[in-house]
Order: sequence, then C-alpha cells, then structure tokens
Amino acid sequence: MTKDELQAWALANGWQLMGEHVCLVKPTKPNEAIVRMVLKATVAQVEIKKPSGKWDKVASEAYAKVTYDDYAELPTGLGLATISGLTALMRDNKDRLAFAKFGKS
Repeated sequence: MTKDELQAWALANGWQLMGEHVCLVKPTKPNEAIVRMVLKATVAQVEIKKPSGKWDKVASEAYAKVTYDDYAELPTGLGLATISGLTALMRDNKDRLAFAKFGKS
C-alpha cells in the first residue's frame, strides 16, 4: 500500500486526521488521540499514547511490505489485528463519526 492508500483506508475506518497524523480518539474524550498512525516518507508507524503522555511506537513497516487483507479488511504488516482492543476502538470511532453526521442534519 502507498501512503495515500493507507491514509484513505484509515479515514474510511474510523480514524481521523488530527494535525498531520491519522488518529483514533478516546470514546469519552473525542478530542484526545490515544492511537496514531505516523505516515513518514518511506515507513508507516503505529504509536500508542502512554498514560504519561509519551507516544510509544508499537509497529513500523515500509509501505512496500504493507498489504491489504480483504478477508480481515485491515492492512497487514503493521500489527493492527494483534494490538489488543484496537479493532473495537476503530469500530467505536467509526460509529461515533457516522452518528455525528446524522446529528448535523
């Protein structure tokens, strides 16, 4: 996957652009990112925010090694399927964004 493809996938699956990174937010604090995907020139990194406020890199992979898994509907190579609670957090963020659109009508 390319940087643009990865960002498009993330934005379509509950991630949101905060500053220069795509992030997942706390369900109780929708303005506070707790997971972010740092998309650099040649690599993508997944980072999780520690309670101390420091970002901890949990996965990093070159774009050439990141592929899309149609069955899991996730990019492989970044460990997204193996990070505990990440798919549930993505679903919560996606649902919150979808319902926010209904509230604006």
